[in-house]
Amino acid sequence: MSERPERWTQASVYPDMWADPGDDPRDSEGTAPDGELATLKEYLRNYRLTLRMKCEGLDAAQLARRSVPPSTMSLLGLVRHLAEVERGWRAWISDGEPEPRLYGARDADFDGAVPDPAVVEAAWRDLEREQAVTDAALARHPDLGTRLGARGIAVRELLVHRVEEYARHCGHADLLRECVDGRVGQ
Repeated sequence: MSERPERWTQASVYPDMWADPGDDPRDSEGTAPDGELATLKEYLRNYRLTLRMKCEGLDAAQLARRSVPPSTMSLLGLVRHLAEVERGWRAWISDGEPEPRLYGARDADFDGAVPDPAVVEAAWRDLEREQAVTDAALARHPDLGTRLGARGIAVRELLVHRVEEYARHCGHADLLRECVDGRVGQ
């Protein structure tokens, strides 16, 4: 990457933000949810929205760009990785055999993130499906202290880990997006 994009934002009220508060789909202005489970779900929802926001408006080539060499990370790779991780987390709470990997061998989620619109569409479908299946599996266990799977992972632990994983990768997405087109965000 030889060209350095100029920093920019769509926000007009707070120029250091991704979006003006009124345009931000993440609900951060209202009353916080009641209870631990509702709070964890809200944080997870907001980080999932943040990832989508960081990818909005980019074409397949921009999503697949590995903009922080020597890393193989790209925004598309992050989408694919999170789909793979959602699937893998179900193995933590299951007593059965893990489902096969979505993209093959280790790091295939990043390595296979190529600038093809069909690959982008498939990645978003995979992520939405895997999120929904993992959400449904965890919804069967509303007691956060319930221990599941061969390792006895508490539902709470898995939910916190999900929030942590998305938060970590949203940080990566901030930097990747800024390198792609200069867009900055909160």
